[in-house]
Amino acid sequence: MRIEFTKMHGLGNDFVVLDARERAIPEIDAESAAAIADRHTGIGCDQLVVLEPSSQADFRMRIFNADGSEVEACGNATRAIGLLHGEAARIETLGGIVSAQPSKDGVAVEMGKPRFGWNEIPLAYAMDTHSLPVGWEELTDPIAVNVGNPHVIFFVPDTGAVDLARLGPEIEHDQLFPERINVNVATITSRGSIRLRVWERGAGLTRACGTGACATAIGAMRRGLVDRKVIVKLPGGPLAIEWREDGEIIMTGPAAESFRGEFDATAYGLFAFGTAG
Repeated sequence: MRIEFTKMHGLGNDFVVLDARERAIPEIDAESAAAIADRHTGIGCDQLVVLEPSSQADFRMRIFNADGSEVEACGNATRAIGLLHGEAARIETLGGIVSAQPSKDGVAVEMGKPRFGWNEIPLAYAMDTHSLPVGWEELTDPIAVNVGNPHVIFFVPDTGAVDLARLGPEIEHDQLFPERINVNVATITSRGSIRLRVWERGAGLTRACGTGACATAIGAMRRGLVDRKVIVKLPGGPLAIEWREDGEIIMTGPAAESFRGEFDATAYGLFAFGTAG
């Protein structure tokens, strides 16, 4: 069986999209997802995205990191899927239902409301998520927030001076974070601008992370460092983040389709059919 795919990206954070909304495909597991995501022997991507029918929304989006782990949310992927779908949509994810709306400025995504409880991040034990009394070398006094997936944010004088490739995996796998954690290092450049680098859980250093931009903006807003509308500048480009008065986070930014293709399902160990479609 040959499976069609679409390769997409949001600010360089790239995805392989499999559309099983109308035509069933074999069941994706961690091993097959990692094989497809492998940049040397597979198609190559930061995340594999599988679209399926949903009884709660217009459709369901499943997200697998490059290591095969399934995750709750991905802001860049949501923008890409909004572009692919071509019109406003409510999308079911493991992190809840989000909304995507294509516009002249890219794709606007309603990401839901942030959560701050220690057990909502989650952390291994109770502590104030506004200022965690922990540190890893020069990275200290972080703030934690869940925006559909868990993030910890460190505000530093210069994001480029942080050895995130070394410290990122150490923090991601620390016992304080039972479901692991996305690691953000941010520099406030003005009341309306933040510079950001992200070590993404299960994917590593990334050119862009939509949920990381949301979490970092919310963290900076909670500490009074920025206004409620900011531009978050990532290595791949900028995202506009707004924290509305009703508590909803709105992320707006570009997405693009790179190319389309197909592959032999058996090449990645896909044999048994799933139930989608």
